[in-house]
Amino acid sequence: MIAIVLFGKPGAGKGTQAEFLKEKYNLTHISTGDVFRFNLKNGTELGNQAKVFIDKGELVPDEITINMLANEVANNMDKSGFLFDGFPRTIQQAEALEALLKEKNIDFVGTIGIDANDDILVARILERGKTSGRSDDQDEQKIRNRYTEYNEKTAPLINYYTEKNKYTAVDGIGSIAEVTERLAKVIDTLI
Repeated sequence: MIAIVLFGKPGAGKGTQAEFLKEKYNLTHISTGDVFRFNLKNGTELGNQAKVFIDKGELVPDEITINMLANEVANNMDKSGFLFDGFPRTIQQAEALEALLKEKNIDFVGTIGIDANDDILVARILERGKTSGRSDDQDEQKIRNRYTEYNEKTAPLINYYTEKNKYTAVDGIGSIAEVTERLAKVIDTLI
């Protein structure tokens, strides 16, 4: 089994691309946002633990998040591997994910970053905001604040994975099919 991390700023197309790539490579797409929503909606033990922090406006501790992901991995061992989207966001989370994958004998083959200009991404998210219902997709300042947080907390993962020879950047501008093709070329070299 393999694991790949899709990496990129909000609006880069990680979720859209994951839908195509999971079918092509028989991978389970694990979106951290979807995992959180499922656990919260269904009142799981981990969801209830996370809710305590969310209700206070605090970040959910990494331990709870990684336990949710561990459950997803354990429940989806019937595929060829996993495609992670939205996780990890920090070096500490990357280390926790690597430990989980090692424990499950899953080969972490690499991280693929979907690169795009901030102004193009802001326009994409504002367009998405017309139908997503997310208030943070409808306010340019909130979107740009998300990029500031990304640059401070998540962007250091690029160097972290580059030093491990586990990072490849892909141009995220173009049609969905063009970007999918670029990602597939990289994945084909990793597996």
